[in-house]
Amino acid sequence: MTTNSAVREFKMPDVGEGLTEAEILKWYVQPGDTVTDGQVVCEVETAKAAVELPIPFDGVVAELRFPEGTTVDVGQVIITVATGDAAAAPVAPVAEAAPAAAPAAEEAEPEGRQPVLVGYGVSQGASKRRARKAPAGAPAAAPVAAAPAPAPVIPAPAAPVSLNGNGHAPAGERPLAKPPVRKLAKDLGIDLAAVVPTGPGGIITREDVHAAAAPAPAAVAAAPAAEPVAAPVAAAAPAVDAAARETRIPVKGVRKATAAAMVGSAFTAPHVTEFITLDVTRTMKLVQELKDDPDLAGLRINPLLLIAKAVLVAVRRNPEVNASWDEANQEIVLKHYVNLGIAAATPRGLIVPNIKDAHAKTLAELSQSLSDLVGTAREGKTSPADMQGGTLTITNVGVFGVDTGTPIINPGESAILAVGAIKAQPWVHKGKVKPRQVTTLALSFDHRLIDGELGSKFLADIAAVLEHPRRLVTWA
Repeated sequence: MTTNSAVREFKMPDVGEGLTEAEILKWYVQPGDTVTDGQVVCEVETAKAAVELPIPFDGVVAELRFPEGTTVDVGQVIITVATGDAAAAPVAPVAEAAPAAAPAAEEAEPEGRQPVLVGYGVSQGASKRRARKAPAGAPAAAPVAAAPAPAPVIPAPAAPVSLNGNGHAPAGERPLAKPPVRKLAKDLGIDLAAVVPTGPGGIITREDVHAAAAPAPAAVAAAPAAEPVAAPVAAAAPAVDAAARETRIPVKGVRKATAAAMVGSAFTAPHVTEFITLDVTRTMKLVQELKDDPDLAGLRINPLLLIAKAVLVAVRRNPEVNASWDEANQEIVLKHYVNLGIAAATPRGLIVPNIKDAHAKTLAELSQSLSDLVGTAREGKTSPADMQGGTLTITNVGVFGVDTGTPIINPGESAILAVGAIKAQPWVHKGKVKPRQVTTLALSFDHRLIDGELGSKFLADIAAVLEHPRRLVTWA
């Protein structure tokens, strides 16, 4: 990282396995600011999640190489820092350029700091953060003129500052908020400095941001709503002219990665989709009984839990479905473990984290794993490792009121099960037409790995367990 004894370069790190680029969402420092080892200097968005990057050395910021909103390849220099004796050079000009700025407050060393990335830096958590030397909207060109940087500075653009609802940069200490909350505020045009925090330790929560946005419903109404699928991306797009006939939305981050993966899967794995409609009245009754069971108190019990368990039972009866295709070696790789993927819709797009070794978990352990998976995904904290190594996936389209669909297999996996809405419908039960709880399952599978007979048996076994959930015991 060192270019010479005075100026050190910080490169875009590899923040996740297989990721090659990241978008700079926000800079938390400006040229002339003093930084310390472990201090968060910017927030970036990869194809998987938003991550705060801490600087690994002390010094004074000499140059920001890229403005906010720029997608940068891993390994490119994004910021340079003057260290040692050279660090004193830019300090005086900064003070002259911004005499009204408050000096940076000394930062207490937080206890129990947790790593943001494995083997790289730490997260500041809820501890106090160093205040900026100058407002975020201050011109960046003046202090850089005296900095010993080898290349001219790209000044921080004024546009991101305009995202603050009141049109000015926050003063004093940087407001405390998690990356998903900062992204939400940016999308809604809310200045975090003007938001009243209600979280522990003065942390701003999602509810605080929504409360701050409530007085301005007109801004929300201006967002395009023509295509529900594009909503997560459209929310992050610039304001749209109501008279415009078209709107162009940059494809990046999670949506870009998802698009590439789905195209690759659709045109690599020969898909076959089969459907089955079934009576799940008994399963719904069991869900209620389990909710009332004191042995499961405190656990999240829902239909998805029993559907996941039914899939695991069906895999045990049809182990050949749990496999992958090795193109290089022309081999089918049978997996003796099940990493069960659960498709999750998040503000950043669709992600598919998986429960490792789901086949070995009890019902209570599976419930806890599902709760942890969903909670982490909603907070935008799902790590790249959590989304790798899946063997097959469940996607619950029923939560949107959809009856069924033809899902695309997650790359590298063998199958994906779509669960439709569970509705009361007329059904022939014991020779009479009665209202019963009915749903439709759709199983898409890779025909290189699973032929029609095996796929049909697998889907039929899942349905059989859900129709008569006692098979969770008799078939286990």
